Amino acid sequence: MVKHQPLQVYERQLCLSCLTGIYGCRWKRYQRSHDDSSKWECSWFFLLCCSFLLLLVWSYFWLELLFLLLLFLCIIFIFNYYFIYNLLLYFYFFFQILALCHIALGQQLNLYWIHKIVVLAILLSTITGVVSIDDFWQDEWDIVIISLQFTGPFLHIGALAAVTALGWVIANQVVRMERSRLQVVTLVIYVSILLVLYLVPLFISSTCIMDRSKLGARPAVIGRRGAPMLAPEHTIMSFSKALQQKVTALEADVTISLDGVPFLMRDRTLRRTTNVDKLFPARQDHDASFFNWTEIRSLNAGLWFLRDDPYWTVQYMSEKDRNRTANQTVCSLAELLRLAARTNRSVIFSLRRPPPQHPRHQLWVSDALKVIQRSSILPEQVMWTPDWYRKKVRAAVPLLQQTSDEKLPVAELKERGISTLTLHYSQARAQDISRQFSGSNVSVNVYPVNEPWLYSLMWCSGVQSVSSDAPHILKKVPNPIWIMSADEYGLIWITSDLISVATVIGIFIFQKWKMSGMRSYNPEQIMLSAVVRQPSRDVSLMKEKLIFSEISNGVGSTDELSVYTGNGLDAYARDDIMMPARHASKL
Repeated sequence: MVKHQPLQVYERQLCLSCLTGIYGCRWKRYQRSHDDSSKWECSWFFLLCCSFLLLLVWSYFWLELLFLLLLFLCIIFIFNYYFIYNLLLYFYFFFQILALCHIALGQQLNLYWIHKIVVLAILLSTITGVVSIDDFWQDEWDIVIISLQFTGPFLHIGALAAVTALGWVIANQVVRMERSRLQVVTLVIYVSILLVLYLVPLFISSTCIMDRSKLGARPAVIGRRGAPMLAPEHTIMSFSKALQQKVTALEADVTISLDGVPFLMRDRTLRRTTNVDKLFPARQDHDASFFNWTEIRSLNAGLWFLRDDPYWTVQYMSEKDRNRTANQTVCSLAELLRLAARTNRSVIFSLRRPPPQHPRHQLWVSDALKVIQRSSILPEQVMWTPDWYRKKVRAAVPLLQQTSDEKLPVAELKERGISTLTLHYSQARAQDISRQFSGSNVSVNVYPVNEPWLYSLMWCSGVQSVSSDAPHILKKVPNPIWIMSADEYGLIWITSDLISVATVIGIFIFQKWKMSGMRSYNPEQIMLSAVVRQPSRDVSLMKEKLIFSEISNGVGSTDELSVYTGNGLDAYARDDIMMPARHASKL
């Protein structure tokens, strides 16, 4: 009578079951395979990788756009979309990790069909979003390039670490492959990516890589429309809050009323920041300049802030501030100049010309000059921005500081008497600031600068001042977030490259040694190892391959399987194997 090795307890592979179950809905042991993945499944893996990278770049853009708060009317829209794309990014990242684990464990890729539909839908929606944003906010792509000047050195180290870690999966695949063209192509592509990452720092240009001795003075902060995150924009309360944050100047947008009174208003209409829809519902879409000053003064300019809470700051306001906010009115230019004169602050404003049918269409500059001349502020504390009738303005008030929002050659700036440039952050290049403007005594003011990282970048670029909607945030930045010399960065670069090279070489050597040990097994050794109480993972893997190869060839019975498996199967595993075994025997 033949005595077989008794079946022993089989340790379930729960992690592997979850891995293949979540990725491809293959929860049963007999559904898994160590065969090579089909070209179709490899194509889906490639699509998954490309979608993940696209969504990663897309989320990075949304993050920078959200931080800058450039689009006041669309800030809630931006935040919601950023949150959604973050969830999608986590979804892609999760399945990316699952796919890489499949490859590392030698499991066949087989993405579930529902997951394929989701991946394809997300990819199409992302591409649609990119095209839509490019149509509406094409200029805002500059923020990605500018932010890379600040985050580039750190993103490089992160990418290098990720690709180095990916070497474990690449090495596992390369050493498992037989000598073939695919093995060479895979290795060449991986090494090429590594070489590119090793040399990327040669092309990274950041203004924060500089000697600390060359760092200029801290840029002055100008309250752009006051402090609109703390109080309703363009109100006395907003400018008072900005003064509490130690701003050096106040910036405003000026419009001329129907009866020639300059007042502060950013939008073309009064609908967003006042209750014009309740007092003058039939005229709520009319241009703000077609209201006289009495009508404008009767509007409430603070309730909208409490209702909409555009910057999520209302919850931090005291009861006193909320009551004060609820009673704010539209501010005139004369009130702003009085406040600046009383606190010894400068004022910079842009002046919007009324429409052609407006009665003050030809007198708008004169209206603004009269208010300046009648106020108690010193002329040199007023920065005049409009290019219209600049010679007339210089003749009327010679001591006004002439500023421009147009980037012109230094010679032309001198000819026009312009001493300050007010530029968008995308136009403020460190080379122009240091070489052209600073050497010609032309100061540069950059707007809008709301985040510490952008403020640090502008500081290292050498700008003299920044216009900010968030002076309370920039107040907490006493130094640039990071600054290092070229020698320090070079040391970090070379050290990280050497560590990466050593790690990759070590991974390939280990995987080669590990695979050479697995290839030394043969069926006889596996059968003899059945008496071992705790077989190694490699022996168990070879046992599984041997069992399934016997089943697929239609040889062997259930009794013979018990001899091969030794201590590898229990009653649960036997059921999974017997089913395909009976099917194979019938064939």
